Amino acid sequence: MLDELKRLFEFEQPEEFELLETPSETGVPRAPRDAAAKPREEKDVYVSRRLADNTNALKRCFRADINVDIGLRPLRIANRFDALLAYISGMASTEMINDFILKPAMKPDCLLGNEKNISDAVMHRVVNVGEAKLEASLTKAVDAILQGQAALFIDGDANAIVMDTRGYEKRSVGEPMNERVVRGPHEGFNESLRTNITLIRRIVRTPDLVSEFRNVGADNNIQLAIMYREGVANTSLLGEVKRRLAKVSTRFVFGEGMLEQLTERSPLSLTTQVLNTERPDRVAGMLMNGYIAIIVDGAPFATVVPMTLPTLLSTSEDIYMRKPVGAVIRVVRFVGLILSVFLPGVYISLALYHHGLISSELIMTILAAREQVALPMYMEMLFLILMFQLVREAGLRLPSSVGQSIGIVGGLILGQAVVTANIVSTVMLIVVAMAELGGFAIPDYSTQLSALFAQIMLIAAGTLFGLLGVMAATVILIAYLCNIKSYGVPFMAPFTPKAFGHSQVIQRDTLKNRRSAPDILNTADGEKT
Repeated sequence: MLDELKRLFEFEQPEEFELLETPSETGVPRAPRDAAAKPREEKDVYVSRRLADNTNALKRCFRADINVDIGLRPLRIANRFDALLAYISGMASTEMINDFILKPAMKPDCLLGNEKNISDAVMHRVVNVGEAKLEASLTKAVDAILQGQAALFIDGDANAIVMDTRGYEKRSVGEPMNERVVRGPHEGFNESLRTNITLIRRIVRTPDLVSEFRNVGADNNIQLAIMYREGVANTSLLGEVKRRLAKVSTRFVFGEGMLEQLTERSPLSLTTQVLNTERPDRVAGMLMNGYIAIIVDGAPFATVVPMTLPTLLSTSEDIYMRKPVGAVIRVVRFVGLILSVFLPGVYISLALYHHGLISSELIMTILAAREQVALPMYMEMLFLILMFQLVREAGLRLPSSVGQSIGIVGGLILGQAVVTANIVSTVMLIVVAMAELGGFAIPDYSTQLSALFAQIMLIAAGTLFGLLGVMAATVILIAYLCNIKSYGVPFMAPFTPKAFGHSQVIQRDTLKNRRSAPDILNTADGEKT
């Protein structure tokens, strides 16, 4: 039974990757224990010299007899060489295909004096596309077509010319929906992978910024990009990220939320160990400090690793404010977290077991408010928490105009109605409302939900055992948080273990000229940041 409880609360992590480890004698960070893990292997098929074989293979692969959006356009290059242009209508730009591929290739004199290596001559002298390359693998050519590119197959040549002709519709760059700020940029990610990378590169204009493209590891062939600063990001951390991504082998992945669950070490953890943000400026700032970002095509969020609790409680707006204002706002945010987690449990403990710690006036107020209330105190509190969560979910899922009306109905009318009906007391309504407002002050949505779980745990402990139970539950909660690691970095760093550097915890630092990265990341070269 003890082993099961330890496993449930993750007190044992035998294969946990550790970033804050002692370097080897050579100064090179150790590789992850199971870095030899390889992605799944797929059988590769190569381009045939016979155009008919390539045509039949593409028709079978794309089910061309059923799929009307598959474009298999036969043509004659220079009126002499038979060829086939393959693309997906809607994914590839028809205007680019017509103007920069078909028209130049059909000119009778386009290959004068360049008839030995046809594919090489067509790529360098005929097509007018910015990105083009020769591909001998038919499997990779098919993957490129699925990404919106076009592939040109020429009779008698064992290479396909893969050209970037992507032109599908996408949402324009707009203001972030969940991370709005008063000061700072108002640009947010959209669902286009290339656009999101461009938004980051507009801010991080350094040649060591790397964007590694790879497939997620799902059958729907969604791409992702791993972004980091080469020579700055910790090599062991980068190896751990790649190893976890290489282990993903599933039927489909739709976004960063699914990828986070497929790569996390502790699926039953109550807290998130990554940061999901829709702000390019925040990702850019963390990349400069040695963090690693993962961006999935089709998702308007970026996942940043590793992550700690103080970072989850910070916002991108903190850096744009002067120290006095930024420090006050950050303190208010931490106070909101404490109120959200501890206030309901402490109140119910004092009201049920520790009357001597409360003034007589407050006791009389509580008793007068509960005189006509039939529900037990813990049921009264859980009912109010459930009501606030229902109002919150309704406001999130409905359109913005209707969501505001739901907030008014739930916060004013429904709250007043339950008090008038003697279902809850006014004091309990105030306590739960303050706790919920404190939870709303937490910037990260996943952390807000984690605070809700901790809040309910402390309410149960206070109901059963009073303040002693609240203290015991707090010790268990702190021990649990200290035991969590986010890609090798302790979740509670720099509180524990103690890490030095200019890490911003509760009080925001004064902006100064700095050349070093946060100590918790063990960057490969802190002098570059």
